[in-house]
Amino acid sequence: MSGFLNGLLRFRRGPWEMVATILIALGVFMLMQPFVLWAFTYSFIVTLIGTVMFIIVSHFPE
Repeated sequence: MSGFLNGLLRFRRGPWEMVATILIALGVFMLMQPFVLWAFTYSFIVTLIGTVMFIIVSHFPE
């Protein structure tokens, strides 16, 4: 776990790509669930933030 946090603090690609991927998956899950309206409302912005974040962090060093 400390390796993951160390990678986040040092702006390494692997941990930040994992965070961006989790955001994308969370946004898709929020989009597909029919029960909570606020989650459906914010699903697009969460997916968009995750996608833009993935594009940015793909330029970070290994």
